[in-house]
Amino acid sequence: MSSIAYRNDIDGVRAFSVISVILFHLGFLRNGYLGVDVFFVISGFLITGIVYNEVFTNKYSILKFYERRLRRIFPLVLFASLVSLIVGYFVMLPDDFENLCQSVIASNFSANNILMYITSNDYWAIKNDFKPLMHTWSLGVEEQFYIIFPLLIFTMSGRLKNLILPILIVLTLLSLTLFIGNNNDDGSKFYFIQYRFFEMSFGGVLAILNYQNSKFLKILKPQFTFVLFLMLLSLLLFGYGLENMVLILSVTIISGFLLLSGGLFEKNQGLYNYFLTNKLVTFIGKISFSLYMWHQIIFAFSRYFVFEEISIPVSFLLLLLTLGLSILSYYIIENPFRDRNVMPIGKLLLTVSILFIFINFISLYYYLKGGVVRDVPELDVSVSNTLNDFSTNINTNIQYNESARQFKKEFSKDTNTAKVIVLGDSFGRDLINLLNESSFKDKIELNYLDIWVDKVDSAVIKKIKESQIVFLASKAEITKRDFGILINLYKLDSSKVYYFGVKDFGVSNGIFYHKIRSGAYCQDLKTNVKSGVVELNNKLKSDWPNQYIDIISLLINEQGQVPVFTDDGKFISQDTEHLTKPGAIFMAKKFESKLSEVIF
Repeated sequence: MSSIAYRNDIDGVRAFSVISVILFHLGFLRNGYLGVDVFFVISGFLITGIVYNEVFTNKYSILKFYERRLRRIFPLVLFASLVSLIVGYFVMLPDDFENLCQSVIASNFSANNILMYITSNDYWAIKNDFKPLMHTWSLGVEEQFYIIFPLLIFTMSGRLKNLILPILIVLTLLSLTLFIGNNNDDGSKFYFIQYRFFEMSFGGVLAILNYQNSKFLKILKPQFTFVLFLMLLSLLLFGYGLENMVLILSVTIISGFLLLSGGLFEKNQGLYNYFLTNKLVTFIGKISFSLYMWHQIIFAFSRYFVFEEISIPVSFLLLLLTLGLSILSYYIIENPFRDRNVMPIGKLLLTVSILFIFINFISLYYYLKGGVVRDVPELDVSVSNTLNDFSTNINTNIQYNESARQFKKEFSKDTNTAKVIVLGDSFGRDLINLLNESSFKDKIELNYLDIWVDKVDSAVIKKIKESQIVFLASKAEITKRDFGILINLYKLDSSKVYYFGVKDFGVSNGIFYHKIRSGAYCQDLKTNVKSGVVELNNKLKSDWPNQYIDIISLLINEQGQVPVFTDDGKFISQDTEHLTKPGAIFMAKKFESKLSEVIF
């Protein structure tokens, strides 16, 4: 048996992995996100190799394991979170700063993967580009592995140590089965540890086989390692047409065997060393954690308040800034905290604890304040209204959306008023508010039913029958199949149902807020709708030819842009999707004629 010695080539693999992720977040590498999967395999390979060696030499200490992880991860994560919090305080709008505070807490508790699943189930959603700590979801997965794995090893570190490999193989197969078998929830499969465990444990299995000098290794031919690396790179760069699951499985297998067979090389192996162990590549690998932590923070804030479009020249600028900041943090934060002579355990625990408590306290405080740190007249938000209020719904615009839930009264017998029901979610509440801001609000009686919350009983069915118009308004697309389910559930008369269409106001208000602060005139500011919105609108218009109220077509100009502000300089939407009160008034005027035609 032999321990796993330090290998420069693994730093080379790290370098290519982090570069691929960075290029992906710049929008230049379609499958660059797979670099994270390579990191998972590397983590499993290195950690298992170290721990397994310690177990068999009777040197394993679970406390020392956690100390190493603490030194390696938390100082930089805490410092990056603090920098994000400070920048966000000065530049972000309330909703966005509230979300950042939430992400800071989740990241510091190694749970941002769970938060991302809850708040943004789709990793590829463009709004994630504006989240500075979005990328720490992967740290959450890794850190959860680091909690589970050493405990598993600890239970078998005595007489049961020979069971480590078979149990790790079983757990790898179990996780892989869960990953392949979960076809109903892509978000959970992407973010949760049970579906990602196999990537790290697969690296661990190979590390143990390497440590044992297993006969299995004899099937590997070192000269093929470079070919395997090219296969990995090809998948990262050119994996078009392949399903995400196939890509992840392929990259996991290839990167695992790349690490394993790379250890069989002798020194000075031509092209392999040229690509993986040259000084530049290995240096990038050494600072890869800093590069990973800073790149998204820099990119997200740049998109949020500096650059409306990340062009190639801007990309070079951001890459240089990322590199410079990463080098600084590597030497000023990473190295000192990993050195026991510079940072003894007592000093480490004290420093990390103070930072952890301070950062999370500040984040929780501003999260409970709804992210309100200054007056934002464009959103009708005032610090004075939230100074002593820690309600979870202190955000004026959230309160406005939620206020639509009050429309639950029974319909009157008045034959002079139109009876209108809105079935939907938060978009349905937008429609309720829009109708309530219209000039004909006194001529209609409104009722709102939440399709996800409200119980369907005889009283609800009675209201549906008494209504003259039923509007469907949902953030999620309602297909004809969904409509069939709703018809049966609510006993709907399909002839009186109208679909209130898609609405969208871009991807972020941040850049426009800062343009206003810089003196731009709000009426000149337009934004492109999110990718796919126009296509979805056209599809729904085709699916509901006589019952679709087309919002986008009345808002969008020839350049494919929609307004961001009302005529009096207020944001139409607080989050580019839901309406502010001024936005509802603005939309009511725009659609008054069409809605009046439908209702009356």
